[in-house]
Amino acid sequence: MGIGEWFGFGKKNAPEPIIEVPAAPTSDSLLAALDAVEQQARDGVVPPMVMARLKRVTNIVRQTIPRLDSLGASQSAYNVMATATDYLPGAIGGYLRLPRDWADSRPVDRGKTSLLILIDQLDLLGATMDKVFDAVCRADAEALVVHGRFLQEKFGGPAGGGLAIDPATALPPMPAPAGATPPPDDPDTGDLPIVHRATDNAPASTNPANSLELPAAPTQSGRLAPPIGRDS
Repeated sequence: MGIGEWFGFGKKNAPEPIIEVPAAPTSDSLLAALDAVEQQARDGVVPPMVMARLKRVTNIVRQTIPRLDSLGASQSAYNVMATATDYLPGAIGGYLRLPRDWADSRPVDRGKTSLLILIDQLDLLGATMDKVFDAVCRADAEALVVHGRFLQEKFGGPAGGGLAIDPATALPPMPAPAGATPPPDDPDTGDLPIVHRATDNAPASTNPANSLELPAAPTQSGRLAPPIGRDS
């Protein structure tokens, strides 16, 4: 040690320790953690009641993982990730480390065996993940409702009669095909020819512009009767 270092001159400060913060788990790593804990339970041949509850939790977490972005940096998002990577593996691993007969028959806490304690833990995780998933779905549904109200206010008519279309941007009507006869403006009041039938009491009309002659009908003898509407 030199004299300068003795009096504190030229003394170098110790470098600050570097703290490495683990990266947030990705969707793939969370799904892999769920697959691993299910395989751990199958390899350990857990009782069916345990496997059913474990599958319930992992199925809910799998449905929630694609929606983690909507949770943001919240406690609910942390609980989902911790359930897949810590809570489930810890519960299943702790049970499998015990002798099976001892874990299933020896009371260890308030008269409950290790098996019953594990079941309670899985039920609690399942109920918690149900609430998280329901909250995520309700948030998505509320966003859909708000979007629908926005569209209704912007485009809907006063009675909700569909989208309002600007006449300036509306498409022109389709032209009629070549050779087609345009329909009359009012089909109920068009100038239609009047058919007059000659009867015994009323003579036929003599105006050829407003009358039509019906073809002659055959008689019982096979001869044609005179046409109706023309003097015989």
